[in-house]
Amino acid sequence: MPRNATNSRPTAVVIGASAAGLFAAAALAEFADVTIVERDLLPDGPEPRRGVPQARHAHLVWSGGVKAFNDLLPGVTDDVVSRGGRLAHIMGDMVSRSPNELWFRRFTATHHRNLVCSRDLLDAVLRARVRALENVTFRENTTALGLVGDANRVTGLHVSTGGDELTLDADLVVDASGRGSHTPVWLERLSLPKPPEREVNAGVAYATRLYRAPGTTADRNFPLINVQANPAKAPGQGGIILPIEDDQWIVTLAGTRGGEPTGDLNSFEAFARSLGDPVIGRLLEYAEPIGDIATTRSTANHRRYYEKTRRWPDGYTVLGDAIAAYNPVYGHGLTVAAQCAIAVRDILNTTSITAPGTAKLLQRAAARPVAAAWDLAVGQDALYPGATDTPPTTVERILARFVDQAVSTGARNPRALSALLDVMSLEKPATRLFSPDMLIPMLLGPKKPHLPKAPLSEQEWKSAS
Repeated sequence: MPRNATNSRPTAVVIGASAAGLFAAAALAEFADVTIVERDLLPDGPEPRRGVPQARHAHLVWSGGVKAFNDLLPGVTDDVVSRGGRLAHIMGDMVSRSPNELWFRRFTATHHRNLVCSRDLLDAVLRARVRALENVTFRENTTALGLVGDANRVTGLHVSTGGDELTLDADLVVDASGRGSHTPVWLERLSLPKPPEREVNAGVAYATRLYRAPGTTADRNFPLINVQANPAKAPGQGGIILPIEDDQWIVTLAGTRGGEPTGDLNSFEAFARSLGDPVIGRLLEYAEPIGDIATTRSTANHRRYYEKTRRWPDGYTVLGDAIAAYNPVYGHGLTVAAQCAIAVRDILNTTSITAPGTAKLLQRAAARPVAAAWDLAVGQDALYPGATDTPPTTVERILARFVDQAVSTGARNPRALSALLDVMSLEKPATRLFSPDMLIPMLLGPKKPHLPKAPLSEQEWKSAS
């Protein structure tokens, strides 16, 4: 039986101390006593851990994520900034070439501020804030083995810890275990059907190396440098320089099938110089590499449509990457994780955790931020050869062309750029692209000419040399 049979306060178990799990715990702590089940032993500070292999690669938190972070954990982004992170103005503090090979002008008229830091620092701050919550307990070195209950209601989680197996009773179990989620198998064990799934895999490989920031760039808020891949020119290749804490740069290079970067130390900078624009390679000539190269191919967009299943058990919810994982190049995973947790909290503000049907409401609510990010990622990645068995429809291709035009307009018009960033940051729905802020500049102008090269100032080049 759920533990609330003997305890007046409901109980919840969250699988995974990932960002999604931490945000879920923060949201649930208002309504329940929460236990986070984590397979690893968590570090005390900003250190790597086995359960987050993607942490070495570049991460951005869009302004929609910054808002969601602070909504769940007030002031948490200030905590990150106080420890060396940065709120970077997009596009004022960013030099970016779009997928259609246009350089964005560095307008400062928008409100968008993205959080920039290493993933290790971000996770350390999030863990510390969630550990401080009164109603949250961590169970480390504990592996989730399966659900307890039946097709109608999940009543707990079967776990292994210290060589022993036991059951953690709960009114709500939340799967925030990421791409490797076992939920489809666990549902089958409860005689429930697997959800519909879709994968769109552009075949992107990532290679990342850490650098010591050159010259005086660390003291001058050096801009982010982003050269995005063009899906119309397969293989698509791109890269990013992310200035982070401790006077360092995270440099991530990416390429699709036939044009992947490797872990070879001698070819990393040559690959950067070979991109459609060599600006990243040129800047790396002045920077000092630190350590080896981390690589990954775990970049497919993979979605499980739990909200479409006809039967869903009470007492169970799936959040974050366990619902949908995205190509990391779009930087939406962390934002979606926080927005999913807010969706859960909003439902629980009006409905009891223990009420029949609550879990299904939670699952449907979590699907909304997932769908917004999914459409943005798949709209680009589906255009790469071999990305999907179901090629883009005529409507999807028309929309892709419209988005290209929106990017072209935003690259040289601040009003249109603001509308574009509202959508890319997951602050507003895609319908924002059809607002007057976008359509009037798109149709009538006036427009500044497109930039012929990366908009780095002479002083910025000097500071990097």
